[in-house]
Amino acid sequence: MIASMSEYQEEIKIIVISDGTGETASLMTKAAVVQFSDREISYTRYKNIRTQVQIEAIFEDAASRHDLVVYTLVSPNLRKYTQEMVEKYKVPAIDLLGPLLNSLALFFEAAPKSEPGLTRTVNEQYFKRIAAMEYTIAHDDGKNLEGLADADIVILGISRTSKTPLSMYLSMQGYRVANVPLVRGIPVPAELAAVDPNKIICLTIQAEVLHTIRKARLDRLGKDTRDHKPESYASMEHVMEDIEYATDLYRQNRKWPVFDVSGKALEETATEVIRIVGARKKIAARSQGPQA
Repeated sequence: MIASMSEYQEEIKIIVISDGTGETASLMTKAAVVQFSDREISYTRYKNIRTQVQIEAIFEDAASRHDLVVYTLVSPNLRKYTQEMVEKYKVPAIDLLGPLLNSLALFFEAAPKSEPGLTRTVNEQYFKRIAAMEYTIAHDDGKNLEGLADADIVILGISRTSKTPLSMYLSMQGYRVANVPLVRGIPVPAELAAVDPNKIICLTIQAEVLHTIRKARLDRLGKDTRDHKPESYASMEHVMEDIEYATDLYRQNRKWPVFDVSGKALEETATEVIRIVGARKKIAARSQGPQA
């Protein structure tokens, strides 16, 4: 039985043990922990664990602080020994991989290969997408601008040009995407200057299409929308001024490719963005030449 963290120290520490890289266990644990605690939690990862001596040393240290241990060990011998250490040191622990391997062995009627690192190959892309989606959600609509330079793609556009849907779609392909709204009268964020221009893409839209979209949005929201004044937000005059403002900004920054989203499916725009960003990345890599 796992003891409650409230029984122990104020500082919460989770130890991750793996005979591979430990990335799977770390990401799964972090994804689960956020559902339970807002407290500060520190993580220590022990990877490429191969011996019983290593495992016992970790548990001996964990026992002194009542840390929680999470482990993914494909070796049945190491899993068995780890369980012995759990009982010996009375350390709360969670075996993430063992129950799954046992269930799959029954299903396939075969023993697992017990090769450390195979789970990394299977799960690496999945958890890359999860991390990309988490980044994208945190950097939607101009939020957390201090992390803008860490994005794989930065999307600029005026209101209702599909910045958020496109960002989320790209994040599901594994890209960390930030989107920044362009608003007349408000300067573009200074943090944008630190972003590689090859990562920046711009969205535009035909005035008639945007007018229709904004009018429909106001009809759905009613007259109490907080972000815009209904009488101007969807007017053709307001729409034209917004598009002109964005177009002028794009012209001042010729390195930023512009994508017209008028009448296009999200997948179509995303495919174009991925193609352009990928091509620019390859060109930039070639221009740098071989590293000394």
